[in-house]
Amino acid sequence: MSIAQLVATRSTCLRRKVGAVLVKDRRILATGYNGAPIGIRHCEDVGCLREQLKVKPGERHELCRGLHAEQNVIIQAAYHGVATKGTTLYSTHLPCIICSKMLINAGVEKIYFLEGYPDPLAAEMLEEATIETTRLTL
Repeated sequence: MSIAQLVATRSTCLRRKVGAVLVKDRRILATGYNGAPIGIRHCEDVGCLREQLKVKPGERHELCRGLHAEQNVIIQAAYHGVATKGTTLYSTHLPCIICSKMLINAGVEKIYFLEGYPDPLAAEMLEEATIETTRLTL
């Protein structure tokens, strides 16, 4: 989890710094943090549309320039040809509903996180998919 926290420091999000690490057999497969796609200006450069529109956390995810850390960790694994089935995710935050659906389909089996996230449907779907979620305290 300390590696996920370190990865989160690379985040360019103005609202929440999130880091994620995908692991299998005690080996790191990929890392991800929240920020804009490659070659696109980051929120720290152009401002945050969600802040300007006063969007509450857990709502209107499409109103963001950035990808979530969990999305980026899956993309990095795919980019480098690394299978995600049977993996464990360490994330600084519980995933949102969009990321939860992606993690379910990516074959992630366990999620360890530090901070919650205001998205009850995400937790419900992860439970229904029998993905083990554990909140850690440091």
